[in-house]
Formats: sequence, C-alpha cells, structure tokens
Amino acid sequence: MKLTAKRFRIRRPEFPPVPVAPPAPVQGDSGLFDNHDDGFDSGQFPTANPANIAGPTTAKTTGPTEGAPEIAMEAIKHEGLTGRQLRMARKLAQKYGLPATSDFDAVRLLRAAGVDPFQRTSMLDLVTAGGKPIQTEDSRALAKRPDGDGVKLPQTIKPVQVPSTQVRAEVNHVADIMKIQKDLARRRRRKSALLMIRLAFFVVLPTIVTGWYYYAVATPLYATETEFVIQQSQNPTGAAGGLGGLLQGSPMATSQDSIAVQGYLQSRDAMIRLDEEHGFRAHYSNPDIDPIQRLEPNASLEAAYKVYERNFQISYDPTEGLVKMEVIATTPEKSVEFAQALIGFAEGQVDHLTQRLREDQMRGAREGYENAEAKMLVAQRRVVELQERFKVLSSEVEVTLITAQISQLETLLSQDKLSLQQMKSNAQPNAARMDPLERRIAALESEIADLRGKLTEGSEGGESLPQVQSELLVAQADVQTRQLMLAQSIQSMETSRAEANRQTRYLSLSVKPIPPDEPTYPRAFESTLVAMLIFAGIYLMISMTAAILREQISA
Repeated sequence: MKLTAKRFRIRRPEFPPVPVAPPAPVQGDSGLFDNHDDGFDSGQFPTANPANIAGPTTAKTTGPTEGAPEIAMEAIKHEGLTGRQLRMARKLAQKYGLPATSDFDAVRLLRAAGVDPFQRTSMLDLVTAGGKPIQTEDSRALAKRPDGDGVKLPQTIKPVQVPSTQVRAEVNHVADIMKIQKDLARRRRRKSALLMIRLAFFVVLPTIVTGWYYYAVATPLYATETEFVIQQSQNPTGAAGGLGGLLQGSPMATSQDSIAVQGYLQSRDAMIRLDEEHGFRAHYSNPDIDPIQRLEPNASLEAAYKVYERNFQISYDPTEGLVKMEVIATTPEKSVEFAQALIGFAEGQVDHLTQRLREDQMRGAREGYENAEAKMLVAQRRVVELQERFKVLSSEVEVTLITAQISQLETLLSQDKLSLQQMKSNAQPNAARMDPLERRIAALESEIADLRGKLTEGSEGGESLPQVQSELLVAQADVQTRQLMLAQSIQSMETSRAEANRQTRYLSLSVKPIPPDEPTYPRAFESTLVAMLIFAGIYLMISMTAAILREQISA
C-alpha cells in the first residue's frame, strides 16, 4: 500500500482463485461418504461430521445430535459479529479446508477445531512473505490431532494466497476511506458544476447583458458642471455684533439660503418652468435616445420628474458653502443651455427670498416715519390755532410784557408817593400841588391793579392769561414731542434701510458652464463592474438564505 499527501493509493494483493470441492452427493443414512473424497483416502477426517457436510437436509436424519449445529449457529448469529470478522472466519476455514456452508458455519467449525478466528494475528500468521503456509500451534494441533490413526489435515486443496506481512491489515479501512473520498470528490465536482451553472445564469449572463447595453445600446450623454455660491453684503458700519458679527461673511450665514435654492432647483416647479421656457420634455423624448433613458412623449408628470432627478444633480457643500450642479443632456449645447437656465432660476429665487424681508423691514420704518410726521403736523396746527384764537403769539412773552409794565408803574408810584410825603412834611403844604399828585398816585395804583388782574383773571367773554399760557404750553410740548418722535422715526428708517441692504444676497458664479467635447456617460466599464458586484451580492444573499432555510428544515 502506498500513501501520498493528497490521496490514498492502495495496491491490492492479488489472490489466486480458490478451488472449491464439489458438494458430496446426498444419500440416505447408509453410503453417505461412499463416493466422497475427503483427502484421507480410506481414513476418516476428524472433524468431518455428516451433519456439518450434508446440511440441513441430512441433519434431520443424524440421530441424537441433529439439533446441536443449528443451536450453535443461532448463538453465533446473536453475537453481533461484523462483516469483516465473518470474512476472516471464512478465509481461515478455506485455509484449513473446513467444509463451511456459510460464514457462521465457518465460525462454528473453527471454534470446534480450537482456532480463534478473531485473533488479531490470525490472518498474518497464516502465510510467510513468500506466500507459503505457516504452521502455527493451532494449525499444527489441528493437523496432528490424533483420532487413533494419527491422521493429518488434507493438502489436496491449494492454500489461499493471503497478503504478506508487509501489507497493512487495515486494507479494508483504507478502501472504505478511498470510497468515501471518491464519493466526496464526486459530490464536490457535482456541486462545483452546479455552482458554475448558477453563477453563469445569475451573475455572468446578466453582467454580459449589462455590458452589451452600456457598450452598444446606451446613448452617449454630455454633462456640464457648474458651481456658484450665495454671498451676503458686508456691513460697512460694523454695527453687527455678537454671534451674528462672528458668522457674517462665513458659509454659515447663507447656509439656509443655499439649501432653499437647492430645494427649489430640485423641485417640480423648476422642472415645469424649464419645460415651458426651454423644452425639457421635448429634448428627452427624442427617438434617438435609447428606450431605457428616453422619456415617453405622453409621459406623466412623475415620470418626467424622475428623468429630471436622474439628469440634473444638484448638491450643497456646507463646508465651503458651494452649490454644485451637474446637467446631463444628449448634446453639449443643450446641457449648457439647461445649466444657464437653472442659474437664472437660482438668482431669481435668491432675490425673491430676500425681497420680502427687505420690504417688511422698510415698510415698518416707513410707516412709523409717516405716522410721526402726520402727528407732528397736527400738533403744530393746534399751536397756531391757539395763537390765532387768543391773539397771543406766546404766553411767556405776554407775561413778560405785563410784568415789565407793572414794574414800571410801581416805580412811578413809589416816586409819586415819596414826593407826596415830602410835601406833607412841610409846615404849610401846597394843596394845589398835592391834589394832582394824589390823583396821579391813584391812577397808577388803578393801572397796576388792572395789569395784575390780567395775569390772574380773564376778561369779559375771554380766558385768562394763565389758561392761554397753559394751553399754549401743552400744544408746544406736543409739538416738541412729535418733532422728537419724527427724528427717531427718521433714524429708524435709515437703520432699516441699512439692514435691508445688508440682507441682500448675491449669487456669485465660481465655475461657469462649459460645453464638453466628449461624452461623459455612460461609463461602460465602471457600470458593468458595479452591475457584476450587485448581481454577485444578490446571488450570495439568496444562496445563504436558501442554505439557512435548508439547514433549519433538515434540523
């Protein structure tokens, strides 16, 4: 036997054919062995029992020992002997020339002859390296067993050629292993063939069809790329403070506007406007486009929108604040036209987003200014009406004039009283001079009293100066208040105007759309490779699922 690293190779020994003696003729109780040559001439074989040779037919007529072999055979059958043990027993029986009718009968005959058929070295001890029989103690005892005449075992049958001692006794085990390995190899080959068929059907064939489509059928498409950024006007006065001042000028300040513009360009509204102004549906419904990418002429809005989403890729980069756009069309000129149209849509959307905010801010400031101005004019008109009604330009001026007159009259009155006192101090005062002076003093006192009455009392049918002064002061204070509010509204309006200008957004084009000179799509090799990986993944998932389900069902 030769053993290699990959596969067991067994060199089986060649056994010479074993001659089998013809069965003895069955006769009655007399003359049973008349024509039977048992190898002992006229002598009797020690173990030759008619019951063992004649079989069950003659055993019924053997007298008192007719049931012993059958009982022994039944006992041997119940021992649970393996097929290998029975084959060894049969070979030993053939070697010794025992007339065994079956494997169990061979075991019975060997045990009756005193030979253990299941001893480990029984088979290897039978022959030498040259193939000649070995006379063991059991075989010698069996051959020289005396029965009164010193009869030996017959040698008329050629001994069976058994393996030499150089051949391992585990030949049958190796044969079983080889059989199992061949069966496993056959199963592996069958599984490999099935696997190749499945791979060819589920992976290779779809990949070939996909590659054929991309290389031979797909319509070449041209992609135009453009990039733009939405910027905010800077505040020249630097009034913005806090977090708003820190974020001013950064992409975070215009991120909401950029996202809003991106959403608008990816909306159905933009697609409908592009179709109305530039013929979107007509371009992608061209019969020259392959059936997979072509849009049907009477397609629904959702079908057209799917084509729009597939051919118009718009993304926003928050780290740089850029809006990137890729427009795919069947011709370079049309792709550039669509890209420029979308840029115009984006500019209009940016203006629309900031216009409402600016208008709201300016509307509030303008309304506040107009309201303050109107109220200031009303207060001013009331002051004028009071002045016209009271015939007083200013209550303070009137009070000042009356007070000045009273002061002058009191000065004259004091001088006249002093002069009258001097005249009265004379021993003989002059009455002619004293009378006019007394009348003058009385007139002055009367005038001073009238003037003081004007300050506190009103004239007949009119209002007093204090009332006039109070109304004029209130009206003038209202005018001053309205003037102050008007000034504040003017300042607020200017601030709102500056804030509205700061809210203005500008679309700055960083990458202009340039028509390509070579088709951008389809990318045949990459697309075919991706399709193969997808098919392989689907096949792997289905195979694993089927294997798991099969294992669960079998368990």
